[in-house]
Amino acid sequence: MTIKSNNKRKLIKAKANRWGIQFLLVTVFVGLFVTHAFTQKKIIKRMGTTNTTLFDDGWLFARYGLQPDGTRKPEPSNLEKITLNDRVAPWKELDLPHDWGITGPFRIELEGSTGKLPWKGIGWYRKHFKIDVKDANKQIFVDFDGAMANAKIWLNGHYVGTWPYGYNSFRMDLTPFIKVGEDNLIAVRLDTENWDSRWYPGAGIYRHVWLVKTDPVHVGHWGTNITTPQVSDASAKVNMAVTVDNQGLEAVKASIQSAVYELDGQNRKGRRVTDFNNTSLDIPIGGSATAGTSAQINRPKRWDITSPNRYVVETSIIVNRKVVDTYLTPFGVRTIEFTATKGFLLNGRRVEIQGTCNHHDLGALGAAFNESALHRQLVILKQMGCNALRTSHNPPAPELLEMADQMGFLVWDEAFDSWKHGKRKLDYNKLFDQWHQKDLTAMVHRDRNHPSVIIWSIGNEVLEQEDVQLTKHLADIIRGEDPTRPVSNGYNNPDGGRASGAAQALDVMGVNYFFNKQSDWDKDPRYKNMPTLGSETSSCVSSRGEYFFGTDYKNWQITSYDHAHPGWGCTPDEQFRINAKYPNLLGEFVWTGFDYLGEPTPYNTDATNLLNFRNDPSKKAALARKLQELNAKTPPSRSSYFGIVDLAGFPKDRFYLYQSHWRPDLPMAHILPHWNWPNRIDSIVPVDVYTSGDQAELFLNGKSLGKKTKRPGIDFRLSWDSVVYEPGELKVVSYKNGKKWATDVVKTTSPATQLKISTDRHHIKTVGNDLAFITVKITDKDGLMVPDASNLVQFSVEGPGEIVATDNGDATSFASFQSPSKKAFNGMVLAIVKFKKGSQGKFKVIAKSGGLSSAMEVISAK
Repeated sequence: MTIKSNNKRKLIKAKANRWGIQFLLVTVFVGLFVTHAFTQKKIIKRMGTTNTTLFDDGWLFARYGLQPDGTRKPEPSNLEKITLNDRVAPWKELDLPHDWGITGPFRIELEGSTGKLPWKGIGWYRKHFKIDVKDANKQIFVDFDGAMANAKIWLNGHYVGTWPYGYNSFRMDLTPFIKVGEDNLIAVRLDTENWDSRWYPGAGIYRHVWLVKTDPVHVGHWGTNITTPQVSDASAKVNMAVTVDNQGLEAVKASIQSAVYELDGQNRKGRRVTDFNNTSLDIPIGGSATAGTSAQINRPKRWDITSPNRYVVETSIIVNRKVVDTYLTPFGVRTIEFTATKGFLLNGRRVEIQGTCNHHDLGALGAAFNESALHRQLVILKQMGCNALRTSHNPPAPELLEMADQMGFLVWDEAFDSWKHGKRKLDYNKLFDQWHQKDLTAMVHRDRNHPSVIIWSIGNEVLEQEDVQLTKHLADIIRGEDPTRPVSNGYNNPDGGRASGAAQALDVMGVNYFFNKQSDWDKDPRYKNMPTLGSETSSCVSSRGEYFFGTDYKNWQITSYDHAHPGWGCTPDEQFRINAKYPNLLGEFVWTGFDYLGEPTPYNTDATNLLNFRNDPSKKAALARKLQELNAKTPPSRSSYFGIVDLAGFPKDRFYLYQSHWRPDLPMAHILPHWNWPNRIDSIVPVDVYTSGDQAELFLNGKSLGKKTKRPGIDFRLSWDSVVYEPGELKVVSYKNGKKWATDVVKTTSPATQLKISTDRHHIKTVGNDLAFITVKITDKDGLMVPDASNLVQFSVEGPGEIVATDNGDATSFASFQSPSKKAFNGMVLAIVKFKKGSQGKFKVIAKSGGLSSAMEVISAK
């Protein structure tokens, strides 16, 4: 089976009569110049109605129920009332996004699966605001990008509504209860005591909130749907369906006028390239109507992972010759095709999916969304060669898709981790019956115009993988909203899903780990034409900078030789061999790109790990015994070891293994381990080299230890397993096609003497929550990082800046993320800083450690 996005979408055809309205145009040269200049500079902040403002500042917060120390604080009644005095304790003023769990403290008795953080509780948020009298006739909405969890909203004491699934975005209509020109109070209650998770979910209004003002007649919420059914180098046909709501007091006839502009990487609207056909709609009181329209772009600039070109449609709704609403819809022109023989085709050429799975937390920042932190992560993944992201296992922050569009990532957009039967007592199973259709529809409507989104996923390792009717039901909901993309599911029981026939309801088979029967699946006539994609692969585990001999596990850490993995997983090398053996596979999403809070396998006592061995009783029994042993030992681990990059954003050795394979044209070589082994003189220290070359020669203190050559499709690292350690210099020279390609050197260091500091950005914005990430390395007198250094580093700021968080990537560290001091973990430590609210200028970040020379970095206003 082949799925082609440019052939399957049938838009609703408008039956209303078309009528146009012309406006007077001033065409003098100066006017044209000013208009053009304005267009070039206009920055689109957010998809949707242009009268949208960020609503993050000046909220008040109080926590009830379970407290950080494990005690309980009774929840008073009437916390939504306007008469409540919220200017006294326990109410604290803060700005969103906010995660009340990340401040800790870590507690050893809490679950490692959710990060040993006290995220369960009841949180109340209140915000006072005014609506100008000039907006007396406007519709007023509040848009939540995500609120964890069980959100209930009141305005001026009146109940407005609820949306329990903490990962979905949703809108609330405030209009019926708004008081124009007076103080308004919005109150939000969140409850994570009645929510369970297998990883750290965070708690609070952890994504952005927006205030939206429209006329009574306006484009509906996520009310545009753009497709490109016909694309060639010469032209692209663009279809758009526009849904218009009428919340006014009379029926109206509305005209829809839309124009297409180029959109650059900074969201600046550029050249106008075409216009859509004008349409009109008759809309009843309190109703809505949808019109279809089309346009043609000549010589379209296609969206691609190598050239992420985009356009934006500016839609005007006109009633009685007046523009009553303007709506912006970014999109991209591209074709996608999934095949069982040729792989995944983007714009007609095969693209190997080189993806990573990622949970939504941002390390030391917790679940609280931050654009700077996410962008930093995506830049690191891009450097590794990653070209695809799986939103495990829930709809992401909308900004992730925006960045994916801008940076050229492919996205597997996922809905749920469970259906009717939960993995935890209070997970999505409690919401499924009432909310699954609403949540699926919301995800698709919000995300369907993003060119980066290439596949919808209805679930991950759900317990109903063999349920034919339920699988079909969910897939059909998705297809009813968007038939232009395939639907998949992440199977950790692919045999069961295929044997039952449930997988026949899907378009692409997503497989988590179990590829050893791929040849059997290819022979099954029901599935021989179904594309297969590695929705989760490898699950290799490691701790950055830790190297053990004779064991993979020690002191709650894991060796960084990149051999360790749980029983259901495999090494990265083995997955590469599988991909080479089955070239019809579309590619893989590695578990995971970054370490994340919670799920510290193999030191995770969460019994849901047993689900990965549902069809192998012997392995399930063995794991059950291990879980019992772990429970007795109370592991201190509070974050995962799966990441290719650690929690602080420092690449592990595995980063270079993936880079060597995913970026074959990049000259690179990487040696592991480090070369500080005073207790192993005259003992063997195995050496691995990751290189994009096909051959390499290793030298110890200038003496050749021999050349090694890769066997295509078999070897993805080069190993020297009998190197006898002696201090000095270890050097590798790699070759490609017989020519020198890249080198790497590691040296034995002298004792630590100084701190070396660097920043990912020297200039940041003074408004919002723009961050700089400061890295400090413990080095010797020659500037070489001391690889086992654990010195305590104290951070301070001079000037109008502040320290937001610190981290070191150590999965066993219970030091607060908010502490200004942190021990280095294997030579490295991180500080995250920003400008104080309302300040300007520049500030200094100073790092000190006892007995070492200090270091300083300057951060200036952008």
